[in-house]
Amino acid sequence: MYIVSKIADEECNVDTVSLSLDEVYQLSVRVLTSNGMADDHARAIARVITAGQRDECHSHGIYRLLVCVRSLRDGKLVGDAKPQISELSPAIVRVDAGFGYSQLAFEVGSKILVEKARKIGIAALVINNCFHFSALWPEVEAIAEQGLAALAMTPSHSWVAPAGGTKPVFGTNPIAFAWPRPGKFPFVFDFATSAIARGDIELHRRAGKDIPLGWAVDEAGQPTTNPAAALKGAMLTFGGHKGSALSAMVELLAGPLLGDLTSLESQKFDEGVGATPCHGELVLAFNPETFAAGKQADGERFAEAMFDAIVGQGARLPSQRRFEARVRSETKGVQVSAQLYSDVQALIRG
Repeated sequence: MYIVSKIADEECNVDTVSLSLDEVYQLSVRVLTSNGMADDHARAIARVITAGQRDECHSHGIYRLLVCVRSLRDGKLVGDAKPQISELSPAIVRVDAGFGYSQLAFEVGSKILVEKARKIGIAALVINNCFHFSALWPEVEAIAEQGLAALAMTPSHSWVAPAGGTKPVFGTNPIAFAWPRPGKFPFVFDFATSAIARGDIELHRRAGKDIPLGWAVDEAGQPTTNPAAALKGAMLTFGGHKGSALSAMVELLAGPLLGDLTSLESQKFDEGVGATPCHGELVLAFNPETFAAGKQADGERFAEAMFDAIVGQGARLPSQRRFEARVRSETKGVQVSAQLYSDVQALIRG
């Protein structure tokens, strides 16, 4: 049974709902299956949504169910697609997601990816024709749990202007990396090459809050703090030309290299529905044992010394706050806004 309470945010008291992680998972499955999604897809997506809510990545938690359902009802998403696996080479496995969500395709393809990386040293997972809505860290973390380093990237819809421009070309184009650490949480980063994730702008709009300058421009190309104007205009890359170049790299490696869509083409494919982006995804896995050629223990020692040097001076490792939130949530459950909870409950059919 959920509990409604109040918490103080930066500007006002907000009604919240307390949920256990199992309640988040079951709610996600119910919302998706009641809207026609196959059970295996719904459970794969629910695992990712629960992980996002658990780690207090609010823009990747149950909020994402709103877009998932829109994609099911109005988009071109195939809710019962059967991922098709093919091996392009000894080091490359391909999964055709069949215009379903990418989570199930990743789950089936990553098993082969791990086997190939352990055998060869480096391997790639290519996911084609997939709708992708989630963070990438659950994917690279899953590979790091197998003792491998991992790198993942994907385009999205063309929401982001290149450095020096004002019109959308790129997607938010996230890059995620994970490094395994025996007995500890892995070293993980996952960030959009845009200044912020698009979901964060949408959450500001829902809460009636301004966004910081530097996140976006309006339709006239002028800097804006209005989230609604930002969503109609163009988001900006992080770090100016550096983020812009990285975003272009993601477009090429996770789009044309795979024979799949760029963010511009994904936007065209959507035809104005506002569904989840459809495109490809590239995941790479590296076997430290193979690369280190008998010196893996030295490599682990050097890596841990670097991490110690970072935290030893009071700096944080990427994802440290997320891991701290994970520990809290696994004990105490999570808090979501009552309005968002109500909106998600309203999606349930039947």
